[in-house]
Amino acid sequence: MHDAIVHPSGARMRWVELPGEEPARVYVHGLGATSAPYYAEVAAHPLLPRHRSLLIDLLGFGISDRPQDFPYTLEAHAEALAAGLRKAGVAGASVIAHSMGGAVATILAARHPELVARLILVDANLDPYPRTPVRPGGSGIVAFGEEEFVAGGWKEVRDRVGPHWWSTMRLADLRALHRTAVSLAEMSPPTVRELLAGLAIPRAFLHPEGDEPAGAEELREAGVRVLEIPESGHNIMLDNPEAFARTLTGLLS
Repeated sequence: MHDAIVHPSGARMRWVELPGEEPARVYVHGLGATSAPYYAEVAAHPLLPRHRSLLIDLLGFGISDRPQDFPYTLEAHAEALAAGLRKAGVAGASVIAHSMGGAVATILAARHPELVARLILVDANLDPYPRTPVRPGGSGIVAFGEEEFVAGGWKEVRDRVGPHWWSTMRLADLRALHRTAVSLAEMSPPTVRELLAGLAIPRAFLHPEGDEPAGAEELREAGVRVLEIPESGHNIMLDNPEAFARTLTGLLS
């Protein structure tokens, strides 16, 4: 396990690293997740040529620290991630990012272009969404105020998301989870979709079979490759790791 201090409090961002050639690949998890359980099988897949791979956890999630004075907005996550990657000696990386992590990675690429040479979004959030208790992906977190969520609203979310997602969500700091979900729902302008369209690097958006993202044609017109992964749901890398690895091989070659 590797780590780097990324916040004035001394908070550390941590990651699991697989050795290999440069440039590096950076894997970023979604809301309430952690990178190693989601990506380990794919990052080490024999189809992928060996490159240095960082399976990194954002502050407040997984094995990284949980500073209480951190805002946990998408932008703050992107800045902390940039600090961690610089301290890890990463530049010109291929960033593979899932769901909420895709929003953070897009902001990272827009703000710190020297760090990201290629961006692969995995069913990522591109737009803000309403604060409704049944919103898929938001898991109902944003239906609660922060104090209400911390005081016990998280139990309702636990029961809604089920044991698989909760297995990693339970590792997150409750305030980090809530603040990140709120930032994802509100999404300060410009939106992630607008940032993605404006990037000059190679970009791809992978989506589950039969569930093309809204505005897919506009994404294609902006130069984003929109690719369907068969026999998969939102957690593409877990649902069909073979097809996911095969698609990554083509995008990263």
